Amino acid sequence: MYELKTLLPQFDIKLPTCMYELRNVSLSAGATPGPAHEDTNAVVERQEKVLKQLEELKAQLGQIRKSLGVRVCGKTFQHTTAYQNGGLKEEPLHDVVVNGHPNFIPYALLALKNAWRDLYTIDVKTFTHSTMADIGPAAHDFEAKLAKVAVNVALPKINVTLIWKNCEHTEMISSPTMYVPIYGEVNIIRYLGRVGPNEYRYESSPLCNEIDAVLDICYQLLRCSTHKSQVAMVRLLDKRLQQQQYFGGDQMSVADIGVYSSLIRMPAITEKDLTPALLAWRKRAKLITQI
Repeated sequence: MYELKTLLPQFDIKLPTCMYELRNVSLSAGATPGPAHEDTNAVVERQEKVLKQLEELKAQLGQIRKSLGVRVCGKTFQHTTAYQNGGLKEEPLHDVVVNGHPNFIPYALLALKNAWRDLYTIDVKTFTHSTMADIGPAAHDFEAKLAKVAVNVALPKINVTLIWKNCEHTEMISSPTMYVPIYGEVNIIRYLGRVGPNEYRYESSPLCNEIDAVLDICYQLLRCSTHKSQVAMVRLLDKRLQQQQYFGGDQMSVADIGVYSSLIRMPAITEKDLTPALLAWRKRAKLITQI
């Protein structure tokens, strides 16, 4: 046969030093247990002790959580409940961060802050990223209007940090431990609608699908590249409004917030492009959003 050379070189294998070193525990027939078995028993006892301590610690943390309720380490967290929030599990509501470009101002934050002033508090703090030399007069005016809305400490609250930066999409970071963005102002409205006041939580409403459909139209409207396509989306909104006072029926909903904010962000859409029903709706919505 042909003789082949060894393809793999010889390596010196070094055993790890981070493990417990145990002597050989195998016994020959008739042998009596020795020090090796004593080492094994010691490891087992140590493991049982650690597991017991972990169970005790888990029980203590459970008692602390139960006794503190929604207040942990000086921070007050709001909670969502399965009954009130469309079947979602009860989770602490953390502060969120919104990254936005000054050319695409998230007016929904101001609209929700005004609409919820007697129900829920959205405390918005604004900062400017180093990628932005100047945010412009419109963004400055938006900041001033946000600051005018008082924060009611007696109401449930969510803290929002708005950072002006050179980004393509408006995005919200809802996880405090990992970068999990929610893209688009419409989807941010959906998130805030799920954790906001009960009056604006729509997942258990018979109009749930209708509200989602209106928000989907808003999403498409903001991405229209021509005036003709924008007007086509406005016509779809007019059909959804029909004879109702608001897009969610007789009461203001997050769908109205989405439409109102989207129309503000589309200066190419003038009053000539709006139907009489939409013009009347916009006057009613303006009294609530105060924008």
